[in-house]
Amino acid sequence: MPDYLKTCEEAARQAGATLLDWMGKTSVRYKGRADMVTEADLAAQEAIRGVVLGSFPEHSLLGEEDSPAQRAGRRTEYRWIADPLDGTTNYVHGVPHFAVSLALERNGVPLVGAIYDPLLEECFTAAAGQGAWMNGQPIRVSQVARLADALACTGFPYDLQRDSPDLLVFLEAAFCCQSMRRMGSAALNLCYLAAGRFDVIWNFATKIWDVAAGVLLVQEAGGVVTAPEGGPFLLEEARYIASANPLLHEQLRQLVAAALKKRLP
Repeated sequence: MPDYLKTCEEAARQAGATLLDWMGKTSVRYKGRADMVTEADLAAQEAIRGVVLGSFPEHSLLGEEDSPAQRAGRRTEYRWIADPLDGTTNYVHGVPHFAVSLALERNGVPLVGAIYDPLLEECFTAAAGQGAWMNGQPIRVSQVARLADALACTGFPYDLQRDSPDLLVFLEAAFCCQSMRRMGSAALNLCYLAAGRFDVIWNFATKIWDVAAGVLLVQEAGGVVTAPEGGPFLLEEARYIASANPLLHEQLRQLVAAALKKRLP
């Protein structure tokens, strides 16, 4: 496990340095209406690939920027899951809030994770059963026990609709929580929950590479992560609600259920 975590952090930091090298020099193309990819995304993913497969050539890598053929290709018992640039829209617009996210899973169970914010030089790491850290210092979720006192955060899908679940829950939560944030990086949202900066988060449209490292961080920092309906969180589905503690989580689950009753037919 220590070797896995060391490699995970090293790869995330190298990818973060690559992102900084490309800032202000990269071109943009669109995978969807508002879903951007840059040369920086691709270069950072290759940096990750070089580190993790150089250290563990018997492993495989699933990256956000892989082609469909690559995603359908070789999968091994140990698989690295990478989002080389989480917060591409922020990165392209010069908003200083983006990160590299990397996790290692074994047969669907996350073992280690690292999320690196290269501008703030904050590296969040976690190892299953061992805890969560920020720059080597232990982190824990907050002690907030009421939604009325909670700082909530979410993200919206690229194809946002008027009845998108994330938006409906946002509208409900705006009147129940202390305040709301929409930051533009799913990975950093989970880091901030793990570190006690946020208290509740939900996302219905995230992908496995958005959450593989972050969910492990929250769990190892003492937080609660489930499916939006309240059942177990499933890594491959990647939909989740997350809270600092069970009491707050039950309040969030009830809020989500109430909000989704208002979906348009």
